[in-house]
Amino acid sequence: MHPILRLLGIFVVFFTTTAAWIVLGGVVTSRTHEQTFALDGRVSDLWGNPQTQDAPSFAEEWVIDVPATESVTDPRTGLVSLVQKVNRVPQSRKVDPSRTRVDVDLHLDQRRKGLLWYPLYDVTFAGGWVYTHAGPARDLRISFRFPDAQGLYDDFRFVVDGVDRASEIRPESGGLSCVLPVTTGQAVTLDIAYKSRGMREWTYRPTDGVGRVDDFALLMHTDFAKIDYPRLTTSPRVRTATGGGWDLEWTYESLVSGYGIGMVMPERVQPGELAADLSFSAPFSLALFFLWIYALGLLRGVEIHPINYVFLAAAFFAFDLLFAYTADHLPVEAAFALASVVSVGLVVSYLRLAVGARFAFVEAGLAQVLYQVGFALAHFWDGLTGLTITVLGVVTLFALMQLTGRIRWSEALKQRPRATA
Repeated sequence: MHPILRLLGIFVVFFTTTAAWIVLGGVVTSRTHEQTFALDGRVSDLWGNPQTQDAPSFAEEWVIDVPATESVTDPRTGLVSLVQKVNRVPQSRKVDPSRTRVDVDLHLDQRRKGLLWYPLYDVTFAGGWVYTHAGPARDLRISFRFPDAQGLYDDFRFVVDGVDRASEIRPESGGLSCVLPVTTGQAVTLDIAYKSRGMREWTYRPTDGVGRVDDFALLMHTDFAKIDYPRLTTSPRVRTATGGGWDLEWTYESLVSGYGIGMVMPERVQPGELAADLSFSAPFSLALFFLWIYALGLLRGVEIHPINYVFLAAAFFAFDLLFAYTADHLPVEAAFALASVVSVGLVVSYLRLAVGARFAFVEAGLAQVLYQVGFALAHFWDGLTGLTITVLGVVTLFALMQLTGRIRWSEALKQRPRATA
């Protein structure tokens, strides 16, 4: 077979396999999106939504007398007279607590459904606030909103000045409130505690918008080591490792800010997203493998027919196909290991028959482990795929330049004369 025709045949095999990978990646992406749409709501119904806990609000309430004039018409005479009266107008003004202490314990509980992992968590919340009244005697309204109006809150306590009022106050519209009289200089204490559960993120907002907090401290405990913070939140001032988790502290003497405090739950590798990424990036590894096999065949004088490349490409494709349809039934690591063993086994066992044992086990086998398995393994770590393909490409280029530097390509690509009897 003419070398140029062999090259054209290899290109046809490569681009056909690439098209198959694109189709497979699209199918996996579609399956993942369908499962996301179908399962997100179910998981939220069972476990809860991302939670944002607002700080309780304190507001002074009082009534002022406003003089007013009202027109009154006598029904008998029709005469209109002006009557002086006093309207009682309610007034309200938000006030800030003088002290805040919050303790949060987050326990990660990742659950898997189909092609999706969900970063669920249990949260134990305990907060204490002190408000010192500086004005004249008035009423103080304390309002508290739950982070999720449809959530579950176990062992809920709402303690005002040492009295638990949780049982006597009826929650309405996702929150509750109580009113008590306060006098000048009186300190009111509020303690709130509950156990709940949510998904993906937990956030505490000390103020409604940009506000002021004084003598503030929040201590967060996690039982997971990989931590990250949501958007529009601040990082802790103190971080202490606790053997598999962290103790995080936010402390402020006096702060004006609109930022909150929170934690993003660590997520596991998503099988569906990983399978799609592997399919879309697989042509890079196959191109390097084909280039390596072609160059070695040229150096060793071994003519590998395009039909042989068809079976090699099919073995590479089998890796992604097998992984895509076992990843939703097996742990990701087990599905990856199974797909790797099957694909490498197909290539090595085939080339052992088509070319030879040494070429199959050493040159081709090691190259496949490096290009396909190694490159696919890099997808488990964010940001390493581009670097991995760059390093593999540069190393392959260097090796091929050294191995083929003395080849006379005009002679190598010339059709050899057929032997005559």
